Amino acid sequence: MSKQNTIKNSFTLQGKGLHTGLNINLTFVPAPENHGIIIKRVDLPGQPAMEAVAENVAETVRGTVLKIDSMQVSTVEHAMAALYACKIDNCLLEVDAPEFPILDGSAKIFIEKINKTGTEKQTAERKYFVVKEKIAYTNPETGSHIMVLPDDAFSVSVQIGFKSKLLKNQFATLNNLNDFANEVAAARTFVFVREIKYLLKMNLIKGGDLKNAVVIYDELISQESMDRFTDRLGQPHIDASQLGYLSGDLKYENEPARHKVIDVIGDLALVGRQIKGKVIATYPGHKTNTELAKLIRQEILKETHGI
Repeated sequence: MSKQNTIKNSFTLQGKGLHTGLNINLTFVPAPENHGIIIKRVDLPGQPAMEAVAENVAETVRGTVLKIDSMQVSTVEHAMAALYACKIDNCLLEVDAPEFPILDGSAKIFIEKINKTGTEKQTAERKYFVVKEKIAYTNPETGSHIMVLPDDAFSVSVQIGFKSKLLKNQFATLNNLNDFANEVAAARTFVFVREIKYLLKMNLIKGGDLKNAVVIYDELISQESMDRFTDRLGQPHIDASQLGYLSGDLKYENEPARHKVIDVIGDLALVGRQIKGKVIATYPGHKTNTELAKLIRQEILKETHGI
């Protein structure tokens, strides 16, 4: 059996919120055994806190949002994926805004900081969720499907696909969490230019730019529209006649699919335990991922409380 882990020392990351555009401080604090991952809003009266578990998922539009009463925190998935990959069982996350900073749009900075700080082995045994039979969820609206199968270790395989000239079917697999830092951590979140107008209308991505996301330009728009788009993001003007990735070279050939691996791991981290099982996701999204996490949480409650 493995022992529980926390981080050796506190550290703080600073950056913009993708959706709010706020300058945000996120501090990782060591926590005692059996504490789990808890998020505290230090900017709110009384500094309310909540567990980072699937029951607290409130929304899944362009990110995973956790909420209890009037306390809300969004875009938690990249930090959660890094904690899960580093096998951190116990940590307090103190944030002074309603979302985590987007940083470079990946899990890279989170994982580097955790690895630099180091982990502290604790006395208590780690709690696992051992998959005994297939658990699956299909999103009836999108056809997105995710399942977890019995296996001796945790792994994730992802397929994505879009009606796009640039991004059709892509696949990515992570067979070992020890490879997370090298194989997927640097993969950035991605968005299509055609989606930006909708997101701006929803008052989202106020902190978005061409550095913290892979921006995919796959349908021609007028130069005037492109200029308005780049002006809204505070970026230099771009030639609207050239389709491509507006954010420059990809970190990996299949960077979008690898980023979806990060999202799947970050959302399944809301199970609150390390999982022994093989995850297979087809066209995954935050709703699909977190619904599977909720199903697993129900199984854990049955095991622990006989519910």
